[in-house]
Amino acid sequence: MTDPTSPRQTALDQAAAAFDRGDLFESLARRVAIPTESQNPERADDLVRYLTDEMMPSFHELGFSCRLLEHPDALAPFLLAERIEGPGRPTVLGYGHGDVVSGQAEHWHDGLDPWRLIEREGRWYGRGVADNKGQHTINLAALAAVLAIRGELGFNAKYLIEMGEETGSPGFHGLCRDRADQLGADVLIASDGPRLNADRPTVFLGARGAINFDLSISARDGGHHSGNWGGLISNPALQLSHALSSIASERGEIRITEWVPDEIPESVRRAVAGLEIDGGPGAPAVDPNWGQPGLTPAERVFAWCTFEILAFEAGNPGRPVNAIPPSARANCQLRFVVGPDPDDFIPALRRHLDRNGFGFVDVTADDHIRFKATRTDPDDPWVTRVVHSIERTTNKAVAVLPNLGGSLPNDAFADILGLKTVWIPHSYPGCSQHAPNEHVPSSVLREAVVAMTGLYWDLGTHP
Repeated sequence: MTDPTSPRQTALDQAAAAFDRGDLFESLARRVAIPTESQNPERADDLVRYLTDEMMPSFHELGFSCRLLEHPDALAPFLLAERIEGPGRPTVLGYGHGDVVSGQAEHWHDGLDPWRLIEREGRWYGRGVADNKGQHTINLAALAAVLAIRGELGFNAKYLIEMGEETGSPGFHGLCRDRADQLGADVLIASDGPRLNADRPTVFLGARGAINFDLSISARDGGHHSGNWGGLISNPALQLSHALSSIASERGEIRITEWVPDEIPESVRRAVAGLEIDGGPGAPAVDPNWGQPGLTPAERVFAWCTFEILAFEAGNPGRPVNAIPPSARANCQLRFVVGPDPDDFIPALRRHLDRNGFGFVDVTADDHIRFKATRTDPDDPWVTRVVHSIERTTNKAVAVLPNLGGSLPNDAFADILGLKTVWIPHSYPGCSQHAPNEHVPSSVLREAVVAMTGLYWDLGTHP
């Protein structure tokens, strides 16, 4: 049981009090007001301004030194903030991104504005509240709460802020390779993405990888009358449909063995056992008859690979004519976990199509895998330590996800920097991330800042 008079509890109470009097709201409001749309070239100055005018002064107040790191492929500099308290102490690397997707102001509810933080009916609205300004603002507030009571963190802290995550993090992997000595740490503890649900604290330990590719058939230059030529010439749409159905069954089970793991590790099975997939109000119901048979819904999304057809085109469905289309194209995606060899995905697809009589189907893949699969072992001591701390603070069982169902550039930390990675998300599945009306419930934000205060306190207390 927590001692109500302990310094740790005092720090937790201070974090909660600061939230209740509006300190975090004020900080986040300033950051939301900077329109850091990285996909908009006209916002280039705002990307830099977010670092120089907002984040650097905030880190300086916490006793961090700051410097901007350049990379020729990046849209903007990276900010590296450091507070080195002494040799022999563990070093914790944090991460966040200050860029956001398009504001889409015209599509927000009446009275809401993507560049103005607004609280309405227990929710904070604004572009970046969930992704990712709100999340790193929470972590900085938690660091401040620890420093206010203890006067030191008790560990060495580094924090990296990038401004191009929403455009695929150009230059980020190169920066990690070039600056590996400066970014070295014992562990990455960062925040992004959603919790399993709004009420349950969550950690995830990596991300599924993703690769996109096109399958296409180009049979002839133009369409031909379906009455005069039907039964005489091939129909690329029909052929491509059969090729796609050879890749996955009618219930979504992948048929290319090289695309799936041999088995699910026991530590991963234990971690996801009992987890329920519930996106909250408005989310689709989980289809119990879809995907790999014999797996629970949690195993399907967190421990297995999935093949999706994202778009299919043949002719003009909006204005069909009585003609056999000359070509057909499907944009496809494979989300994959640690285990299968990603370098063999496209060669395995080519072998599979040739073996099944679809040698005429062209495969066009991206030059590189957009995201690689990563996963810290759920039994790793860093994971146990983080989970124990959050459970101690919140009195709630933490959901441990071996990896996100989605993807993010965690491989830069795991593979290039060689770090164990533990992510603690401060959002929830219904946050409207990347859409109009982005928001997070204030209850999630308040619980998160208190939990992170407890975690940073504990990291500085024990060797």
